[in-house]
Amino acid sequence: MYSFLIIAYCLLSWFPGAYQTQLGQLLIKVCQPYLRLFDFIPPIAGISFAPVVALIVLQFVEKGVFMLFYLF
Repeated sequence: MYSFLIIAYCLLSWFPGAYQTQLGQLLIKVCQPYLRLFDFIPPIAGISFAPVVALIVLQFVEKGVFMLFYLF
């Protein structure tokens, strides 16, 4: 579910003024604290790949948690 919120947050960047809407403000409050952890990744040709790395890390953590619950 959180992955979909991050994707929606990234898609809002394509629309001018979308972050000023109520949905945009909600997604900022929910997604930005996690995405700030990946601000150290520099943009390449003006495109930030930090959200992609954040999604990959989130998937690894999710799989790890599921494996822990499966083992116990």
